[in-house]
Amino acid sequence: MQKIIILTSDALRHTFMRKALALDENIKVLKSYCEKQSAIFKASFKDEFQSRHLQARDQSEKDFFESFVELSPDYSNPCYIEKNAINTQEKFDEILALKPDLLVAYGCSILKPHLIKAFRDRILNVHLGLSPYYRGSGTNFFPFVNGELEYIGATFMYMDEGIDTGDIIHQIQAEIYPNDDMHKIGNRLIARIAKVYRGIIKEFENLEKLEQPKDKKSGKLYRNSDFTPLATKKAYDNLANSLQDYFSQKRQVKILQNPSLKDLL
Repeated sequence: MQKIIILTSDALRHTFMRKALALDENIKVLKSYCEKQSAIFKASFKDEFQSRHLQARDQSEKDFFESFVELSPDYSNPCYIEKNAINTQEKFDEILALKPDLLVAYGCSILKPHLIKAFRDRILNVHLGLSPYYRGSGTNFFPFVNGELEYIGATFMYMDEGIDTGDIIHQIQAEIYPNDDMHKIGNRLIARIAKVYRGIIKEFENLEKLEQPKDKKSGKLYRNSDFTPLATKKAYDNLANSLQDYFSQKRQVKILQNPSLKDLL
């Protein structure tokens, strides 16, 4: 049985993830550190179109995850903390005292080097996006802007001192269906991430080292400032054509997949 500590946020999708991981009988969650979500990001967008986009995202998350969160037992031992508090000496000492086999990250603050060094090659992270094709912020949003839905996915990696620069463990592409919207695609992917994450945790000792991309900074880089009203409108305007192109052209994207997970997923 793998003994883990989960480093995450307190948003609905993060609550779903930690509870889903903790339900596995082969995973024992010693503690989940849940950072309180900041409202600053949402409040910074005054544009009505952007606001509607974020409201629709929140509603879709409720449609996908709220019933599970409300009805399922919680074996994840949550501890609610302020943003960035995971990097304090107090939390560092707590984590060391619990002696976890692994730290499992999803949506937490950037970890300081002292924590990463103490658990070198034992901190797992999932990046919503396919590295290195899309890097930075909104890595599953900007493929909609660019009409490149084949680049929507998730990258599981070991965490290092960089931002999304650790060695890749496994990647998955989003499952996309006709008449989808971007929120359905995103939340369906998150639900699948939980299943894959469970497999990675349980098979940790058997994971194979994969040949990594030669240039981890070769893809498109986006910042929060790129999430503009114009980009949001373009994503929605392009959606119908993007879906049509996705199914008709079937463009291939090279992703890394761990052979150790083939029979589990």
